[in-house]
Amino acid sequence: MTSTAPADVRPDPPGPEGAADLARFGYRQELHRSLGRYASFAAGFSFISVLTTVFQFFAFGYAFGGPVFFWTWPVVMAGQVLVAACFAELAARYPISGAVYQWSSRLSNAAFGWFAGWIMVIGQIVVVAAAALALQMVMPPLWSGFQLVGGDPSPTSPTGAANAAVLGVILLVLTTLLNVVDNRVMSAVNRIGVTAEIIGACLIVVLLLTHSRRSPGITFHTGSGTGGLLGALLVGSFTAAYVMIGFDSAGEMSEETHNPRRTAPRTILTALGAAGLLGGLIVLGGILAAPSLTDGRLGTDGLSYVLTSSLGDGVGRVLLADVVVAIAVATLAIQTAACRMLFSMARDGRLPFARRLARVNPRTGMPSAPALVVGVLAAALLLLDFVSPDAFLAIGTTCIVMLYLAYAMVTGPLLLRRLRGGFPAGGTDEAGAPLFSLGRWGIPVNALALVYGLLMTVNLAWPRAAVYDPTGGHWYFRWFTLLFLTATVAAGAAYRAYRRRTPASAPVLEAAVQEATA
Repeated sequence: MTSTAPADVRPDPPGPEGAADLARFGYRQELHRSLGRYASFAAGFSFISVLTTVFQFFAFGYAFGGPVFFWTWPVVMAGQVLVAACFAELAARYPISGAVYQWSSRLSNAAFGWFAGWIMVIGQIVVVAAAALALQMVMPPLWSGFQLVGGDPSPTSPTGAANAAVLGVILLVLTTLLNVVDNRVMSAVNRIGVTAEIIGACLIVVLLLTHSRRSPGITFHTGSGTGGLLGALLVGSFTAAYVMIGFDSAGEMSEETHNPRRTAPRTILTALGAAGLLGGLIVLGGILAAPSLTDGRLGTDGLSYVLTSSLGDGVGRVLLADVVVAIAVATLAIQTAACRMLFSMARDGRLPFARRLARVNPRTGMPSAPALVVGVLAAALLLLDFVSPDAFLAIGTTCIVMLYLAYAMVTGPLLLRRLRGGFPAGGTDEAGAPLFSLGRWGIPVNALALVYGLLMTVNLAWPRAAVYDPTGGHWYFRWFTLLFLTATVAAGAAYRAYRRRTPASAPVLEAAVQEATA
């Protein structure tokens, strides 16, 4: 009897496609390459998840900015398009899992890249928790039976916050299981969910705009207590800033994508463009179709109130059910992106328990341990909602700041590399076509992307008492973002100091960085 190698008996072994290209970066093809163009688009679009994030933060943006907060949307979108264009170039040249970590490391040095990846993955874990909390904005309005804790469903109330944590933990259990089962199952769920979200978002836009009660000119008015136009725009921009993140997920999934050098750059840009357009129209439609702009409900109940009151209870509930699907798929996609970042860093020996975190199940093509780690840590963050309702906003803002900072840790080194003339501009994709490139626009686009990212990071992290501790008595929520970021960097520095006692554990990446910076 002839024996067979283990690879010969796998039910779904990784195909040879992309293995040679990945080997040039020093890695073996372990993840299953099964994602096409639409699945790659779905990875980025579902992380952004316009329905999840707009429904989650619309009330906050309106409460602080009034109708004028709509204009922060095109400003933030323009800034994020600049960042996405830079990322599209990098996705074409470095189609590797752990995109931000890999890109930053290869553009600067291994130590700087490690901190970019460390901040990014912790931020992604926080985003997972924040996305799961969004269920509270739609499930109790959909059916009162979903309010499992107390009677007040508002996320700013103690019972609403506690119920949000309960619903979020249940969702995290489900998404963690899907992140362990099989990448084909996960991709199928993601594609179906994104399709339902796009259809639902288009219906919401059409129905809201056709039920308008006022003209678009109302968007030039501010609400009360905003601190003037500038204050309204700065705080109101939180909504758009929270929505338009995660477009880099198409790059995170490069090792599982067919023809990633050609596919990922396009899907990064199309995912952001589609989500930005739909989200802006939903925000505008919500303002125009709301029964009242002054009764206070738009600043507390948000779009759920607009749908059920303006479109009728039946239609409103159907659309809210679609939003529930979008939230579930978004949480799944964000958790998947965090898993790939953990896997990529662990594969280079850059994390505690690296060997276990880097292990890929040969049958499913999934790194199971990272899914469990992300799920457990995100669930632990949700417990903060039992402490105070203000934790909802603190968690949401913290994750945005950390991702914006991690993005700047890519666009910054990329700009320096361009200025020094060391950024590779040539090359071809899998079809033999030139790689996506900004050409002569690279330096101005990159510079504007960096400046925008740094300014938004400062704006989001600024410890405004009226935003983060409106009732007083919780100073730590006012400073939560800065405290959490400081603790994250300190923990990373302590771990790196401990690891310096041992020999270098990422020879593949170290060699690549040295070669790139030579």
